[in-house]
Amino acid sequence: MAGGSVSQEPLILGIETSCDETGVGIVRGQTLLADAVASSVAEHARFGGVVPEVASRAHLEAMVPTIRRACETAGIAPSDIDAVAVTSGPGLAGALLVGVAAAKGLALSLGKPIYGVNHLAAHVAVDTLEHGDLPKGCVAMLVSGGHSSLLAVEDITDGVVPMGSTIDDAAGEAFDKVARVLGLPFPGGPHIDKAARDGDRLYVTFPRGLTSQRDLERHRFDFSFSGLKTAVARWVEARRRDGEDVPVNHVAAAFQEAVCDVLTRKAIDACKDRGFEHLLIGGGVAANSRLRAMAEERAAAAGIAVRVPRPGLCTDNGAMVAALGSELVRAGRQPSPLDLPADSSMPVTEVLNR
Repeated sequence: MAGGSVSQEPLILGIETSCDETGVGIVRGQTLLADAVASSVAEHARFGGVVPEVASRAHLEAMVPTIRRACETAGIAPSDIDAVAVTSGPGLAGALLVGVAAAKGLALSLGKPIYGVNHLAAHVAVDTLEHGDLPKGCVAMLVSGGHSSLLAVEDITDGVVPMGSTIDDAAGEAFDKVARVLGLPFPGGPHIDKAARDGDRLYVTFPRGLTSQRDLERHRFDFSFSGLKTAVARWVEARRRDGEDVPVNHVAAAFQEAVCDVLTRKAIDACKDRGFEHLLIGGGVAANSRLRAMAEERAAAAGIAVRVPRPGLCTDNGAMVAALGSELVRAGRQPSPLDLPADSSMPVTEVLNR
């Protein structure tokens, strides 16, 4: 571990409220001490997606108990922390406001600095808690309900360079919508992954968005899953209209294969384009078993090493925010002003809200 002994490392509390998870993590250097999460996903399930107002209220109710639980797990008092880190964007505006306000109150009351950090960059930084320092140059592929991005990362504390992103539905969003078509519960990712294990990936060939030669000329590293989602929906509707059963397992497997094929193909291409020998995968969809297996297989063939945090660190959590805050403190970056805003459209190039 860089930076000396564990006892000399900064103790950072991180708060994450960008969507429907109230996360509070506590990190000392690159050692995770606590990762407390309160999820409101069950409250959104009946709507088939996240309702911003419901998420904001849930964050408000869960914030103090989750902070207390994290401190108890870590065996510390709030006064022991050296800094507070908080997701200040991107995300749902109301949800972000709850987290930023809580972080400001905590930092002000304790007389500690505050670091408003980028949610996407935090998904990259969380890997340090499992695998140590990030490589000096890697491609990060972030795949979640709201983001499908390829980023070139030289130094996580000094900004990242976007290479490509989704131009419509993100991968996780497509999983949710296809799950709804197949009658599977929300959130769709884990349920499609489970159903696909007993399915035939070659049962039907669904389209791979933005992979034709013409598309690659303009959108080499961009993603599009809207057409894939529509293709699955039309295929299922046609079967039902003809009175035929829908083989859920096979459709789930074929859909998942299409998503993972495009994601891994473009990620490996991005590594080759930059000359990087490491691919880091983060975000909730990074927990998908087929994505992990395909990425490992294709990366090995290309001489590229893959780093993926364990599934519990892939979804939104406070640990990832604390991890990025820790890296910023260790690198000597100046903290954010106390009047930092919540920025729902914070660009990925801004790792720290100044």
